[in-house]
Amino acid sequence: MTTRFAAVTEKLRTLERRTRPVAPDVADSLARRWAELPDHVRNPAQLMGQKLTGCEGTHGVFPSCDFACKPCYHSADANKVRVDGRHTIEQVDAQMSFLRAARGPGVHAQLIGGEATLLDPEDHAEALEVMRRHERFPMSFSHGDFDYDYLERLAVRPDGRRRFDVLAFAIHIDTTMHGRRGAPHPETEAELDVFRQRTVDMFERLRREHGVRHHLAHNMTVTPANLDQIAGVVQRGRRMGFRVFSFQPAAHVGNERRWDDDYRALTDDAVWHEVERGVGRSLPFRAMQMGDLRCNRATWGLWTDDRYTPVFEDDDPHDLAARDALYRALPGNFLFASRASMGARMARIVLANRRDLSTAAAWARRLIRRGGGAKAFLHGVHPTTYVMHSFIDAADVGPAWEALQRGERLEAPSLRAAQERLEACVYAMGHPGSGQIVPACVQHSVLDPEENAELAVLLPRRGARTPRPTRGGPRIPVSAG
Repeated sequence: MTTRFAAVTEKLRTLERRTRPVAPDVADSLARRWAELPDHVRNPAQLMGQKLTGCEGTHGVFPSCDFACKPCYHSADANKVRVDGRHTIEQVDAQMSFLRAARGPGVHAQLIGGEATLLDPEDHAEALEVMRRHERFPMSFSHGDFDYDYLERLAVRPDGRRRFDVLAFAIHIDTTMHGRRGAPHPETEAELDVFRQRTVDMFERLRREHGVRHHLAHNMTVTPANLDQIAGVVQRGRRMGFRVFSFQPAAHVGNERRWDDDYRALTDDAVWHEVERGVGRSLPFRAMQMGDLRCNRATWGLWTDDRYTPVFEDDDPHDLAARDALYRALPGNFLFASRASMGARMARIVLANRRDLSTAAAWARRLIRRGGGAKAFLHGVHPTTYVMHSFIDAADVGPAWEALQRGERLEAPSLRAAQERLEACVYAMGHPGSGQIVPACVQHSVLDPEENAELAVLLPRRGARTPRPTRGGPRIPVSAG
């Protein structure tokens, strides 16, 4: 009887641990991340350290690209390195293993370097599977200039079984990019709409034919030349099927030979205003914050008919109270819990936060009213996030990072600002060899040049150009819009 009782007790303990709203290792990782943040970003709206430990990216895994973009954040030696699948998989495995130990499970990670689809589809798929084994949620970064055959081989095994239930891709399409089939030197953003839609259509076909769902983000570099075209991209693109629209104001980072403009003429406010003009309303970005607002602005919301409704308005105290209730209820790994434990976790969360149910109900009523009423929601809802990520100029990153490594605070305003932003960085890369997790701005401005020079010796490029995988589809004509 004692043995049976002990066995039952142990099963109950195991069940209790598996259905905790926050797993112990996640809680520990969040607490460490919060402790690392500088004081100026520790506030009730901050997601970092409360709900997220950050976003991760790979480095030195396939720096080569077959486009010639202006600007390009990679160093001049990036295209001297050949794409080598074994190297990619080994490096991804080492980096993700290190980050799993340091940052815990359930983190979004980006398979990024040069162009992801230069990898053989089997190697690409294995890299994503490695990331998943380390409890990362991978997103591949691509210019989108690949064919359905490549996408199908990536998502579906040779025997017809699908490898993934869902694929996440960040598709970068804009007029700063040179080399796209059918539009090698685009002059307007409108002429690229056909390529944006074609990419989404390939993923829709994959869903219909193989049941592989998709999460697509649209990325766009902003320069003085295409600033006034942002609104049009937002207006025309919102019905295409992207879930995220991300805008990156150009910065003086990477290959200097590919800098065309004085990028410092761009301001965050000017870029964000153009996004708002495309959406047709102001976009609150202070209700939920990621790191430093000088680096990241984001609005989560819903499209119903022709109306965009943010999840939270940052000037409504009732919405901020609802935000606080959400932060209390949803732990950092909730969305990544297994289906088996989801129901039990939800029940425990509701029970523990039952006093917040009236706050949640009032928030839902406000959201529905702002979105046009119940009928508008019945016609269809499309969740869409608008994000702006601003990088720091390399001239400031180098001295700011070196001083931080020495524990020194710099007095020059631009360098002090760079130090504060680096300390609050959301997007970072792991270095197993040195035991460091470094901000992406440091990776691109300080570490990439030396890293890519070494890779050019280790993996010298064969021939004049890195060959693309077989694409097989027809060339797409240039469209006027």
